[in-house]
Amino acid sequence: MTDDAFGRGGGDGTAGGSGPAGRPTRVLVADDQTVVREGIVMLLGLLPGIEVVGAAADGEEAVRLVARYEPDVVLMDLRMPRCDGVEATRRIRAEHPATEVVILTTYADDESLFPALQAGARGYLTKDVGGEEIARAVADVRSGAAGLSPQIQRRLLERLSAGAPEERAPDRPRHALPSVLPSVLPSVLPDGLTTREAEVLALIAEGLSNAEIAGRLFVSPATVKTHINNLFAKTAVRDRAQAVTYAFRQGIARPPA
Repeated sequence: MTDDAFGRGGGDGTAGGSGPAGRPTRVLVADDQTVVREGIVMLLGLLPGIEVVGAAADGEEAVRLVARYEPDVVLMDLRMPRCDGVEATRRIRAEHPATEVVILTTYADDESLFPALQAGARGYLTKDVGGEEIARAVADVRSGAAGLSPQIQRRLLERLSAGAPEERAPDRPRHALPSVLPSVLPSVLPDGLTTREAEVLALIAEGLSNAEIAGRLFVSPATVKTHINNLFAKTAVRDRAQAVTYAFRQGIARPPA
């Protein structure tokens, strides 16, 4: 069992991702290796603008402590007993959407990276980073941006430039993807929406899940989630219900007859 609360850090709120009115960013650490977990807690305690509120030895405990302390950010290891980091991230993002997750792991392979991002992690760091990089990632995800190390950014760019296999149907080129938009649309899509974002929005209005949208558009669920995050930000909607109302109002989807 780990210590539940610490109340360390905080500093003067000038760095490390302090929030509104200088409030420190509340961080929970999850790692099954005691020496690593305690080292991360000690490091964070030295950073201004960060307050460590708890530490967990596995994903199950991380989920429990998030419910108890409502941290702003969780630094999450991937390979842990009982409940791994991917499953813990999925549960935290579903049950506590105000809490962001930054993966902090030894692994940077596709099999580790993409499931974690698909589960809802907004940041991904490898354990060779220093305190400054961790503080920057914490600040980035709390401000709504992605907190990715340069190594991970390069990996994502390589994957995108190579054309990920799951991003297209086996015998169907990208340019042949069907449009799902209604035949009559505004001459210019509102709020800077791209055509693909409008397509995703139209499918949300049809009541499709992320997985169903991915199947309809022949893209990965992670890509769908990215489009949804982008269109939510552009249209200033907070949930799918508001998104549906927006789609009907803007003529991107039609209400059922």
